[in-house]
Amino acid sequence: IASDGQVVVRFGHILAKQCQDQRCSTELLRASEHTHTISSQLGIVARVTSVTGESRASSELLLSNVQSLVRAVRHLLRAAEGACVKGLGQPSPDPEEEEVAAFCLQWKKNLSWHRAREALHSSRDELGLRKTREAKAEPTLMALVQEQPPQTRNIPKHPSPRKGHTAMDRHL
Repeated sequence: IASDGQVVVRFGHILAKQCQDQRCSTELLRASEHTHTISSQLGIVARVTSVTGESRASSELLLSNVQSLVRAVRHLLRAAEGACVKGLGQPSPDPEEEEVAAFCLQWKKNLSWHRAREALHSSRDELGLRKTREAKAEPTLMALVQEQPPQTRNIPKHPSPRKGHTAMDRHL
């Protein structure tokens, strides 16, 4: 889990570099650093727990760290959504950056399709506002990440990508 957190951190850094809006880029970098900190902390706690043996207190600490990491990843993905909506610059020829850009472009296209369908088929109240009961939720990056099939190959223990591995190779 901690190493997957590092993959999300790399995704955030790449996206922040491509983001054209300075505020969104700054927020993405901040969320990436926060996620990196929690992910590193989780890795440390997990290693200490494996050496010292599992206790109720260590299990609670691990669970607390995992929950914090999930919240941090959600925050980072919401910041990534904002960056995608504001606009991304042209990615460098780096395959990892191209893959991140393609992933975000797919999400943005899904969002546009969803909004177009809602505009055509949604029920509106007397003010022209959508009725919330019948409206479907907009697609999120979190949902797109969850749709990806899990990878079958071995996941390296170290968060730094090896040659040929990219930020989007593994299930986030």
